[in-house]
This record gives sequence, C-alpha cells and structure tokens, in this order.
Amino acid sequence: MAQRITIDPITRIEGHLRVDVEVDNNAVSNAWASCTMWRGIENILKGRDPRDAWMFTQRFCGVCTTVHAMASVRAVEDALKLEVPLNAQYIRNLILIAHALHDHIVHFYQLSALDWVDILQIPKADPASTAKLAESLSPWTRNSREEFKVAQDRVKAVAASGQLGIFQNGYWGHPAMRLSPDVNLLAFAHYVQALEYQRKALQVVAMLGSKTPHIQNLTPGGVSNAIDLDSQSALNMDRLEAIRELLGEVVRFVQQVYFVDVCAVAAMYPEWFKIGGGVRNYLAVPDLPLDSAGSAYDLPGGYIANGNIGGTHAFKTASDKEFREAVSEDVTHAYYQDGRGPLHPWVGETDPAFTGWDGDQKYSWVKAPRFNGEPAQVGPLSQVLIGFAQGHPLTVKYATQAIQNVKAVGGLQVTPEMLQSTLGRHAARAIRACMLAELAEKHLQLLTDNIAKGDYAVYNAPVFPSHEVEGVGTHEAPRGTLSHWIVIKDAKIKNYQAVVPSTWNASPRDRNGAHGPYEASLLRTPLARPEEPLEVLRTVHSFDPCMACACHAFDPSGKQIAKVKVL
Repeated sequence: MAQRITIDPITRIEGHLRVDVEVDNNAVSNAWASCTMWRGIENILKGRDPRDAWMFTQRFCGVCTTVHAMASVRAVEDALKLEVPLNAQYIRNLILIAHALHDHIVHFYQLSALDWVDILQIPKADPASTAKLAESLSPWTRNSREEFKVAQDRVKAVAASGQLGIFQNGYWGHPAMRLSPDVNLLAFAHYVQALEYQRKALQVVAMLGSKTPHIQNLTPGGVSNAIDLDSQSALNMDRLEAIRELLGEVVRFVQQVYFVDVCAVAAMYPEWFKIGGGVRNYLAVPDLPLDSAGSAYDLPGGYIANGNIGGTHAFKTASDKEFREAVSEDVTHAYYQDGRGPLHPWVGETDPAFTGWDGDQKYSWVKAPRFNGEPAQVGPLSQVLIGFAQGHPLTVKYATQAIQNVKAVGGLQVTPEMLQSTLGRHAARAIRACMLAELAEKHLQLLTDNIAKGDYAVYNAPVFPSHEVEGVGTHEAPRGTLSHWIVIKDAKIKNYQAVVPSTWNASPRDRNGAHGPYEASLLRTPLARPEEPLEVLRTVHSFDPCMACACHAFDPSGKQIAKVKVL
C-alpha cells in the first residue's frame, strides 16, 4: 500500500514549496509540487508607465532581483523596437554574469551540498590527508592543512555543544550519505570559503548596479551609469580595474574549487546519474548580446524534444518567433480562474481563486507553462545540452573537462545523455559557471576597449507609439529561461505576465495530466528510509527552486498528512 509523505516546507530554497510524494516499495510512485504563496505583482503593474515596470518586477524575489529587472526592460525595448548602446549591453551583461556566479556558488555550497555531505563525519577526518587529496585535484592555494584544521575545529566545537544550529535537522548518518570523512571535511571547508567569494561577485553587481539586491541603474533604452574617465564619481578606468580584480578572484574560485568539487562529488555518487531525469524536453534562450540590435549572442538557445540531443532546434535570437508563439500557461491545477483554457502570456490572466490543497483538482499557486503544449525543463542543464548539441565552444570545452574529471576521480565514463539526471543538473550548473567566468573577463575587456575608443553612450530614449504594441524580454537566468511579456497601449501597461524558470520547473499537472519537471523527476526515485526522504530533497534541490519568483499570500491552512524535519 502506498504511503503518503508531505515535506512542507522544503528548506534551503527561496520561497515556500511543499512536495507530496506517494511511496510504494521504497520508491516514489507519484508526486505533487505545491507553491504555497501568491505574488500578484502582474496585477499591480496594469495601468502604470512601462518605464517603471522593472523597479516593481525585481521585487518578485529577494534573490533573483537583477534578472527580473533585466527581462522587464528588455520587454519594453522589444515592444518599442528600441536598440541599446554597446556600453549598456556590456554593463548589463557584466551585472548578469556576476549575479549568476554568486547564485551558482551559493546554490551548490549553501543550498545543496549538505544533501551529499555528512557534517557529523567531519570530526573523524585527518586534515593532512584531506589537504593531500585536495592538492591532487586542484591548484587552489587555500587547500592547506591549516585551512582544513580550522574548518574541522569549527564543526567539532558545534558538535560538542550539543546545539547544531543551522545543521540541526540534517539527515546525518543516512545510508544514502557515503562520502569519506576527508571528503566531507574538504567540502565543508569550501562551503565556508564560498561565503567569501559569492560576496565578491555581489560587490561587482553593486559597483555597476548602484546597489544589490534591487539594482538601480537600469532604464528601457540602456543604463544610467555615467562614464567619465576624469571623474571619481563615474565609471572610470580605476573602477573597471577594481571590478577586474574582484572578478579574477571569483573566476579562480569557480574554476579551481566549485567546478572541481562538483565533479568529485558526482564521481562518488555514480548512481545519481540514473536518477531524477524527469521531463526530457529542454528549453533555453540566447543571451549576453554582443551588439546594439540584439542579433548576436555569447550564449546559444534552442529546444530539445524528448531528450533527442541530436535533434536540437536552435533559436537565432532571444525573441525568436517560434519561442514567442509557442509559450502558453495552463491553470487547471493552479489556484486561478481558468474558464478560458491555456493562454498565451500576452493575453494571460492572473485572477486568484484559492480553493485549498486538492491533489486531484487545484493544489499550487504556480501556473503550468507549456511549450507547444508540452512541459519543458529549463535551467543550466537545458543550456548545456543545447549548447553542446550546437557545438558551442565554451560549452563543449567545460562539458568535456567535467566528463574527464569525473572519470579521473571515480572511473565513471559520463556521456551527455547521462547529464539528464539529478547529478547532471549540478554538473551543468558548474559547467555554466565556468563558462560565465570566462565571459566575465571577456565582457569586461569589451567594455574597457569600447570606452577607450571614446564611446561613452549608455542610453537611447524610448518613444511610445499611439497604437498597441507587444513585447517579450528574455534572459537565461541562473535557474533557466525567464520571459516577461508586456502589452502597451497609450504609453501604459495594458497587460503584464512573467513566465519564470521555477514556474516552468515547479509546474503542477496540466489539463492533460502531464507532470511538471519537479514532479516527473521524482517518479521512481528509490528511498532508503521513506521517513527521512533525503533522496527527494536531492532532486528537488538540484533545480534550485525559487518559489517567490514562480508563484503568481501565504496561506497557513491545509491538512498535513506527515511532517518531516529537513535542513
């Protein structure tokens, strides 16, 4: 007889997520992903000036602020056919890259690593042998016995106190945890170091965006950064060199620590390349524009159907016609009025109709986005598979290196097809971080060179037509494909919808009963101890959920079938 388990809330994510699973013979036989909060900012935007929308939309979330601001101004620019000066493109790209590097570092270490790392095994480790192991994997200068001894002493002190603090509710000693004490210590030491380097990435965001979170320098048509080589209060060469130094430190951490750690952990849990695949349709959009018109990009986009990597269809631009026409949202199982069926975002509605959790009817505040009527998985895995299939040089470079690293550590020969899994999502995110690290240095140099030529332009003024126009702004955010859809009439917002990465991935069932990616990825997952569903958390965390972005009011009511402690 199937056993129902409710994990509410899922922690170590942004926002409020509930996951219900049915377990039969120690494997997941059914799953429901439920967002328990309502956003509603789309309705707040109606009737407002389109130039102000980006300030509102980055309040969707306290983490994914920058990405919504960028997608919003791009939506207005697309509607107005407004080009963006080169300096503005490069500044925007640098902000997006730095934000993503911060996000990827935090996701692996602070949000996911403790699904694989057993904190209470660390006191048994030998710092000297841990240092020897670390030095065999990477030239990172902070892989010293002294660093590892300090990290171990921290854990020992916490364990001896009997009060584990933030580590209190971990599944320590779970049979699915099997890293050696030395590897656990190595990962925890880097967990602590990661806090320092993600902060350096955010310093770059703040230096270019005026603050973080919630940057202040955007506007439809460009940015508000003043460029003046003779002014200490403007963007000058001294400030660009300070940014270069910060990015250099982050780049080294990403390439010598984060990337290496993910490959090592993957090599030690090889069965997880066969678990958590789920939806095998993959979607990504081109990003990091290289010209004013948005006709060339540093990151590719496209669509893969049914896991057929060889049949990847490429998108040429960020607002590809096929993409613009294929997206719809279904609310059959979401807490919205649904009399009109699946709707394209330009005619989308966000009319709440809360009924309470009912797995057969409505059970989530997240809508069900569909691409040509089918669910699609978005995120770094989609980006890497699509880029690899197109022969994108940076994707091929780091995907090949990741495959070689995993084989060197564990002897496992990983193929691109095997990346369609829980561990594949982590590997793809590390691959993407290395790609972005290289591109950070490239785009900083592009900006520096363009300023050196005497080009200080950062803004083109928008002109609103008298007739109704539609636009879509896209961005390949840390969690995947983000799109903001705007309808403008009489220089006011007539309609606004945001279809965000976690909406794609956390999608409930649609009217055809098709599971969203979270739900589908959990099916057939083996559980060593159903009362401690660590394996469920591993797969859900691999998507890096951001429910504040995904939901379209928190309600504390609802029946709870089982209560599970999670860290």
